[in-house]
Amino acid sequence: MLGLQLPTDPRWVDLASKQIDEILIDHAYCEQKAASTCISLIQRFPEHRKLVEELSPVVTEEWGHFRLVLRHLHKRGYELGRQRKDEYVHALIAFSKQHQGQGRKEMLLDKLLMAALIEARSCERFKLLWQHFEDRDQDLAHFYKELMIAEANHYTLFLDLAKEYLPEEQVRARWKEWLDYEAKVLQELKVRGDRVH
Repeated sequence: MLGLQLPTDPRWVDLASKQIDEILIDHAYCEQKAASTCISLIQRFPEHRKLVEELSPVVTEEWGHFRLVLRHLHKRGYELGRQRKDEYVHALIAFSKQHQGQGRKEMLLDKLLMAALIEARSCERFKLLWQHFEDRDQDLAHFYKELMIAEANHYTLFLDLAKEYLPEEQVRARWKEWLDYEAKVLQELKVRGDRVH
C-alpha cells in the first residue's frame, strides 16, 4: 500500500527495541518536525485553501503525538535529551534542492511528496515496532499501532493534496523518482537502532 521500494532492514527493529529510550527521544523530535512541516506548508502556500484546511488539524495532531511520546519517555524514567541529526531527512532535503529553481507549483509538489515519503516510512517502521512489542509490552504496542494508522492517513493526505494542485500524471512521475531515490538512501545509510529513520 505504501509503495516503498525497499523494506526496512529486519535488523532495525531488533536494534531499536534494545534502545527504546533512544527511539522515543528521536521519535519525539520527529513529531515536532512533522508539526513544523505542516505549519511551514501553510505559511508558504496560504492561497491553497484546501491545503490550509486539511493541514491545520494535522499540526494539532502531530503536536499531540509529541506529547504522547513524552509521556511514554517519562513513564519509563527517561528524559527528552537533545535533538540528533537526521541523516535520512537531510538526504531527502538534498534531493529536493537538486530541483530548486522550478516553479512554485513544482516546489509545492516536492514538499508534499517529501512529507508523504517520511510519513510512509514512519508508518512502516511503527508497524514493525507494534508487531515486535505486541507480546512484550502491550502499552507500547498499542501506542505504535495507533501511530501507524495516523501516519498512513497523513501519507495519503499529502499525496491527495499533491494531486489536488498538480496533474496526476506529473505527481505519479515525480513520486516514482522520490521512491527510487529513497531506496538508494536506505541502502547507503548504516542500520542503527537509535533513530526512527
